[in-house]
Amino acid sequence: MKRVLLGMSGGVDSSVAAILLKEAGYEVIGATMKLWESEDEYIEGGCCNMNSTIDAKRVCDVLDIPHYVLNFQEKFNTCVIQDFISEYKKCRTPNPCIECNKYLKFGTMYEMAKKLNCDYIATGHYAKIEYSEKYKQYVLKKSNAGKKDQSYVLYNLPKQMTDKVLFPLGNFENKEQIRKIAEEHNLQVAKKPDSEDICFIPDGDYKRFLETNSDLKADIGNIVNTEGKILGKHQGLYKYTIGQRKGLGISNEFPLFVKGFNPEKNELIVGEEKEIFSKEAIANEINLILMDEITAPMEVKAKIRYAAKEAECIIYPIEDGKIKVIFNEPQRAITPGQSIVFYIDDIVLGGGKII
Repeated sequence: MKRVLLGMSGGVDSSVAAILLKEAGYEVIGATMKLWESEDEYIEGGCCNMNSTIDAKRVCDVLDIPHYVLNFQEKFNTCVIQDFISEYKKCRTPNPCIECNKYLKFGTMYEMAKKLNCDYIATGHYAKIEYSEKYKQYVLKKSNAGKKDQSYVLYNLPKQMTDKVLFPLGNFENKEQIRKIAEEHNLQVAKKPDSEDICFIPDGDYKRFLETNSDLKADIGNIVNTEGKILGKHQGLYKYTIGQRKGLGISNEFPLFVKGFNPEKNELIVGEEKEIFSKEAIANEINLILMDEITAPMEVKAKIRYAAKEAECIIYPIEDGKIKVIFNEPQRAITPGQSIVFYIDDIVLGGGKII
């Protein structure tokens, strides 16, 4: 019997993943990662707090599988929280879930799985890993869940791990199907709401988090247009992101949106909506799953953020391992710090960070 270490957040997705793996004949070990110290360990919803750990333990008890709590706080602080702070200091907009997947789930947790003599690790993500006859290897693919597909946040999966990871929810089309399975097995988490906030910022106030946990403070500066005309005052560059319209505190004949930053002058640059569209992006920190390297231009589709639609483009290898992306149609608010993920049909080619 193959052993699998399953990351369990205490939510319904990972709980049902445990059911499906057990029914498929795996020896399942549940693992909940303790990643950060919460001001309120018993906060409702979210993940990585005491309530979520208790929920995961209860599910494991019902399913009669062992449950471990893995203390990864130091690694999480270094690779996720400090990266989050550093990116905002650089006027970039990070995605901490992607960093967590890269360094914790498919890094530290995988190392723990090997110590526990597990053959696989698994999570409750909506994605697929299947063997492709065309490419003669295991590939990461989009799930059947449409808008809930999470292949975007998994692009950093190491190529050499594709045959070591299981995603049991990949063939399901919606959350209702998952909740029904949980109800049929009398799991208390069947109706637990989805976690939508950043786990270490459960109140959603990332600006307060940055001010409390770093030396970032409101450094008031000028809001200017692309010609340099002063239009108003901003309250600290870290409080804004590319494409933002609300909260600028200035009036204009046409709506204005954040277009960019000038950290040297502490200026926030704004423009009309048409000015935040672009056909070009450059990405670094590239991770490729489908192949070892890109040596020539390729026609693919790309997503510039989790909620974006895939768009047709051509990708070009350029200096220092970077990739240049030219979209067929202009894209709205291409944002440094966010990830851009490349697809060939429903297969994830790989991705990188927008710079």
